[in-house]
Amino acid sequence: MTDRLAQESLAQDLLASYASDERARHISQRYLPSREAIVEIVEAVLDLMYPGYFGRRDLRADNLKEHVAQSLARLYPRVEREIEHCLCYGRERQALASEMGECAPRARELTQQFMARLPAIRVLLVSDVQAAFDGDPAATSLDEVILAYPGVLAVSVFRIAHALYDLGVPMMARIMTEWAHSKTGCDIHPGANIGAAFFIDHATGVVIGETSDIGEGVKLYQGVTMGALSFPRDASGHIIRGRKRHPTVELGSTLYANATVLGGETVVGAGSVIGGSVFLTHTVPPGSRVSLKEPDLRVATRNGAAESDAIYFDI
Repeated sequence: MTDRLAQESLAQDLLASYASDERARHISQRYLPSREAIVEIVEAVLDLMYPGYFGRRDLRADNLKEHVAQSLARLYPRVEREIEHCLCYGRERQALASEMGECAPRARELTQQFMARLPAIRVLLVSDVQAAFDGDPAATSLDEVILAYPGVLAVSVFRIAHALYDLGVPMMARIMTEWAHSKTGCDIHPGANIGAAFFIDHATGVVIGETSDIGEGVKLYQGVTMGALSFPRDASGHIIRGRKRHPTVELGSTLYANATVLGGETVVGAGSVIGGSVFLTHTVPPGSRVSLKEPDLRVATRNGAAESDAIYFDI
């Protein structure tokens, strides 16, 4: 009896919390995108981008056509349904009930446009895979790069999500890239513009903001941040959205581990190298080499060194 009373009391407390603060609750509304369904969609698209790697393993030249046809037939309605939910969700939030009937035909149209972009997305992805292989002497094959490299997975999902973002379905796109973020430790906003042959080595801790522009053949290492200097606000103190807040990195540049480049007006000129741990908030011209002054190091031998002069690490 005590447990039952405790549970009833807890339920009442939670209901009171829901009633007192309507944020972070979604009730009395019909539309909400499905995170699970969208993850299934991105996995299915990855299978089409890289046939034989992530899904069916018995593919041959004589059954590939049938496999692709069947995969597309299953994928079309799933994409259309989630796009429709995203569109109606947006209209419902804005109380545009009169426009609800437009969701289905618009979703069908956007699905056709998204699916038509898949061949072009695959061309970009193949260039990314090749860039990863060419840029990492530890890579033994393209197969290893596709199957094992977290940076390639993060960029692959980004390419797919970016197409949806560009078509006006940002919620669906964001769910995809945040799923990749959770898998790889690499956070790429789907709104970023990224050229071909893009490689993120090691991937962990990389952050690429929404309004970043990255040229062709750029290489990033772990921990790189392409972020904003500050957020402009309106007279009411609310963040002004839609402005370029993140930097531009021109073609052929390399940003080494833990480099931080900030600001919408900051441009890293073509062919530049930004050294590890550099903090950059201003434009550098093409061909720049930006590095920190080497710190003063103290080196002592373990035998004979004073205790205060030596630092030991046991791992």
